[in-house]
Amino acid sequence: MPVPAPAIPAMPPTGQPPVGSSPATAPVPNKGLEAAGMAKLSLIIRQMELIVPLLGAGTEAGRDVLKALTSLSKHVPPGAVSPGVEQSAMNQVQMKMKQQTPQLAQMRAAIAQQKPEGTAPPAAAA
Repeated sequence: MPVPAPAIPAMPPTGQPPVGSSPATAPVPNKGLEAAGMAKLSLIIRQMELIVPLLGAGTEAGRDVLKALTSLSKHVPPGAVSPGVEQSAMNQVQMKMKQQTPQLAQMRAAIAQQKPEGTAPPAAAA
């Protein structure tokens, strides 16, 4: 008859993850993604600058936009993003909008078909 092997006592938890369960190095930020994000943030800042005169700097909404501009501009000072990178980001935004236009038209048509006669479809966002 075989003799059972002696039981190995369980090791108490040490608070450390098991060996091999975590990477050997910390993840490295992707500088290309960061540059693309900064270029898009620069475009957003430019758009917000154009919004302030429309709203008026003295209105509550205008003051909030100015406050946001002050906060965001710290991350993208003038000249931090090259004009070429900015132009590339703008082209990407325009291309994405062109791709989405037919889909948006289909969605609007589907919504219009679902609404009863006499109700207007929702206004397009500017």
